[in-house]
Amino acid sequence: MSGDRKIRQGSGSDFPVATRWLSDMGLPSADLTPEHMQQFLVASVDDRPVGMIGLEPFGKTGLLRSLIVARNSRRNGLGKALVDALETRASRLGVTELWLLTIDAERYFLRLGYAIVDRAKAPPEIQATQEYSSLCPGDTVLMRKYL
Repeated sequence: MSGDRKIRQGSGSDFPVATRWLSDMGLPSADLTPEHMQQFLVASVDDRPVGMIGLEPFGKTGLLRSLIVARNSRRNGLGKALVDALETRASRLGVTELWLLTIDAERYFLRLGYAIVDRAKAPPEIQATQEYSSLCPGDTVLMRKYL
């Protein structure tokens, strides 16, 4: 990937891109609002968004939401850079364990140190999210990483 690559905090102006990408990838977005974009990190090349990842913090527990990298920007470490930046941000907020739900990316997250956990063992904060309770199908994989 050539060009000037940056990772920045999301803003409401990123909402249309986020919802389009989520929809295109079959990921949940029904509970996402422009205000939620403050919880996202956005990767850009030459000021054009090419990836994003979200964090919902709940005290010491956090939910990693929707790692997305544009198809033409994959396979160059951008996804890992977004996860690393999110984990750093989560740690600064006092989050000590990150949880995520995935339909098809468990192998990727296993390589990044996440472990598969039985869905029934999700903490109450995670079970209370719309993503866990209604937006993600029951066969999604639950994963956790201690920070």
